[in-house]
Amino acid sequence: AATRAVLSGSAPVIDAKGKNVVVVGGGDTGNDCVGTALRQGCASVVQLEMMPAPPVERMVNNPWPEWPRTLRTDYGQLEAIHRQGGDPRIYETTVKRLLPGAIETVKLKGFDPIPGTEQVLPCDLMLIAAGFVGCEESTADTFCVERNKRGCMMPDDGSHHLRDNLFSAGDMRTGQSLVVRALADGRAAALEIDQYLRGI
Repeated sequence: AATRAVLSGSAPVIDAKGKNVVVVGGGDTGNDCVGTALRQGCASVVQLEMMPAPPVERMVNNPWPEWPRTLRTDYGQLEAIHRQGGDPRIYETTVKRLLPGAIETVKLKGFDPIPGTEQVLPCDLMLIAAGFVGCEESTADTFCVERNKRGCMMPDDGSHHLRDNLFSAGDMRTGQSLVVRALADGRAAALEIDQYLRGI
């Protein structure tokens, strides 16, 4: 909607102009929210991330050719650094409660709040960009499927075939990732389903 507004020259449906913005979520979508808020002329923007900051350099347990699990600063954060003089990300932090014109945050250890670490931040607009956190319990229970520690339905053999005529794919199978990976995984699942139906 924000892009359509820019292209058409109309007012955005959600406008961050002059507002103190808090983005909840540290992933790609959160970064896009930061960049959009800045370009709409927000007064300030903060991005909350529940996880700890990744290391700047590869850890020993993350060797090449694995994907480097290192700190990345994307275009939205770079624009915030340029405009605000600092990185908008606050790690290991979540929203504890909403207040008039503000939010109260709390630091986390793992996923547990740390008492006494509460902080109040100005907030006129909060954008939730939280990612997929696994299959909903009711869905797993309906199909009598065990979820792994990430809340996903990933067969032990790494396939898409859970049992009988039940398959999983995309975020449901591998966890939160990019949409292109979900598309590729869906196609791989379709091939397995085709082979299953044809008895190959």
